[in-house]
Amino acid sequence: MNIIGPDALVFGVDDVAACAQYLVDFGLTAVDAGPDGGFFEALDGTGIEIRRRDDPSLPAALPTASMLRQQVYGVVGAADLDAIEAELKRDRRVVRLDSGAIETTDAQGFALKFQVTQRRPLNMPAERINAPGAAPGRAPNELGVQPGMPALPRTLSHQVLFVPDVAAATEFYTKRLGFVVTDVLGGAGPFLRPRANDDHHTLFFIGTPEYMKGCEHLAFHMGGPTELMVAGTRFVKKGYQSFWGPGRHKFGSNWFWYFNSPMGVHVEFDADMDKHDDSWIPRETPLTAEASQMVLFEWRPRWAPAGGPEGATEAEGAVD
Repeated sequence: MNIIGPDALVFGVDDVAACAQYLVDFGLTAVDAGPDGGFFEALDGTGIEIRRRDDPSLPAALPTASMLRQQVYGVVGAADLDAIEAELKRDRRVVRLDSGAIETTDAQGFALKFQVTQRRPLNMPAERINAPGAAPGRAPNELGVQPGMPALPRTLSHQVLFVPDVAAATEFYTKRLGFVVTDVLGGAGPFLRPRANDDHHTLFFIGTPEYMKGCEHLAFHMGGPTELMVAGTRFVKKGYQSFWGPGRHKFGSNWFWYFNSPMGVHVEFDADMDKHDDSWIPRETPLTAEASQMVLFEWRPRWAPAGGPEGATEAEGAVD
């Protein structure tokens, strides 16, 4: 089953206008958006769909406060949809849509949709660095940062789910859909990647009581840690509240910066995630306060020497 990863996450929200503004300020592009919702896409066409909580077209809500209504996975081709349908209809209802996509639910009751991926190929340079002992990553006079530099989400990276039965959730995605466990945080859950994606993870489970079931956070890949820092700083300056970061994870190695959102989830900028193939041997470590982060910073107003040689004061500094 050539599952690539999340094409979209669908939410039924209380305040469509606030969520729409949040996603645009985050760097996504509104597509067919209006007072009842719309789609907000990254550069490759993956993204977030928001609708009114009571929109009758949405899948049924989870029996919790979660606003996540559906996870939409992209696959390589129509034959993969046939394979998924044949596997899952053995023990659950699977609906084939006129578009050819299929809808069902997973072992924990989360609504799923599988479709031939809608993502567009990207051909963009990654962040380049200069380091002693290595060939220059940037040519002479090519600047690493500059005012107004672009820093937009490139693709929907992953989602993290609160699940009451981690073992059952993991078995469903690995045994039924071909996902691979890359690493495990003991006391929380596993990181997983689908077969057609070599990112360290597109999915992570955290074991919780039934009443917490839902989505903890979702993430978008940036072009590098500098783009992450620039985008996050701009987001803070627009008035959004930083939740965790910036920093860099241990498992996955990805840079991160999480923000609170009106969708009831945290939304993350991430960058520079590890890649793995089938030769990788999963690691496991207990969940501790430091297990998830290699480094962690805290955003504060820009410091600048404003007091002359006798001293310095803090001053806000623009990033663009």
